[in-house]
Amino acid sequence: MDFNDYDTEGYYDELFEAQARPRPGTSILIDRLESLPSGDILRRQKAAEAALFNMGVTFTVYSDETGIEKIFPFDIVPRIVEPGDWKQIEDGLKQRIYALNLFIDDVYHDQKIIKDGIIPEEILYSGKCFQEQCRGINPPKGIWCHITGTDLVRDKDGKFYVLEDNLRTPSGVSYVLENRQVLKRTFPLVFEASKVRPVDDYPERLLSTLQHLTPDNTSQPTVALLTPGIYNSAYFEHSFLAQQMGIELVEGSDLVVSDGYVFMRTTKGFQKVDVIYRRIDDTFLDPTAFNPDSLLGVPGIIDVYKAGRVALANAPGTGIADDKVIYAYVPKIIKYYTGEDAILPNVPTYVCWDEKEKEHVLGNLDKYVVKAANESGGYGMLVGPHAGPKEREEFAEKIKANPRNYIAQPTVSLSRVPVIVDDHFEGRHVDLRPYVLYGEDIYVMPGGLTRVALRKGSLVVNSSQGGGSKDTWVLETVPGN
Repeated sequence: MDFNDYDTEGYYDELFEAQARPRPGTSILIDRLESLPSGDILRRQKAAEAALFNMGVTFTVYSDETGIEKIFPFDIVPRIVEPGDWKQIEDGLKQRIYALNLFIDDVYHDQKIIKDGIIPEEILYSGKCFQEQCRGINPPKGIWCHITGTDLVRDKDGKFYVLEDNLRTPSGVSYVLENRQVLKRTFPLVFEASKVRPVDDYPERLLSTLQHLTPDNTSQPTVALLTPGIYNSAYFEHSFLAQQMGIELVEGSDLVVSDGYVFMRTTKGFQKVDVIYRRIDDTFLDPTAFNPDSLLGVPGIIDVYKAGRVALANAPGTGIADDKVIYAYVPKIIKYYTGEDAILPNVPTYVCWDEKEKEHVLGNLDKYVVKAANESGGYGMLVGPHAGPKEREEFAEKIKANPRNYIAQPTVSLSRVPVIVDDHFEGRHVDLRPYVLYGEDIYVMPGGLTRVALRKGSLVVNSSQGGGSKDTWVLETVPGN
């Protein structure tokens, strides 16, 4: 297989500058792929898929009636990010997470940003993820968002834009780590020659981030990962990360509050827990503080947290910065708290709570992607240019009924990467989700989850909507420079 007939079709391609002209950092990979004997790349693709299957790399689709677990599709042609591009991403994400942390702390304390008129008060209080119970809370070390997954897209102009912030319980990092293991075995010589930055130490860094939050400076803290259980779509990731970090994977029924502390049931009796990486949404975390019907959480844990006797990551209430309406204000948030312009721009966004912007969106639904403010996974959205008149009409009624819940963005010509289709390569659209840890300092994993819209022409990359993944290679240097 070669790239002689590969057509970029006018899109920004991550591997090719133009027809049959690889970008500087991708030449080693392209040369190697084209030098493989006939049929060899397909054998490597099947071997990689078999390896991921045997490793049990799966996810769950709630709406799928045919089965709850699926293998995450994987394409062995990696996406390559050159050092200059990565520098901007890294600097931009550090700036963004730093500012969002200050924002969250402010809205649960003095609310200066509201008083100064930067964020409308009604936007804050009408957000589903604003938690009144979190007012006045002081999380350990003053950090709210410890683990973030920020979705980036590259438009036809070659620039990266932030599409979404995910600060509640971002998923996908386990696929990054597993994909890397498989691809290092698939192309060992190319991988080494390309000088790809490592991602393998992420579990170690995540554990250090969590241990940094330890209350009372306990020298040997007990850290646990709290999962909703096997029916959660990200259960594979929960168990994978717990195993990689060497910590306990627990469900709510495994924990109990007693004498003002949180304890874990073990075969040797109760053991005090100091830090919990919780993968349960706020409202299910503690039935005595949030949803009284929740069976997933731990009664009384929020009181222990408020008393500073257990640390929770991410901190409850962090989701307010995850609200897609708040997202529209992030450039202003960055400017307000840091005095700097955003290094990574947002995709232009219309907020439907504003009457004028709502009318504009309703009159141009065929041109915009409309998203619900607190949905994720590709649910609750309308891709206007690809939708029919009936679907647009139904969505218009939803916007009119609850304008606060919707934003609209112009369709971005997402960049593309070659994927293997039968016996040749075709371009497919991708996004990128890097992962950021905020502990003693802010760390951006050099890589991230490249999600691929496997259906030709589709812009929806979510795994729950038929998307797949690729390994992301961030280069130390461009070969030859």
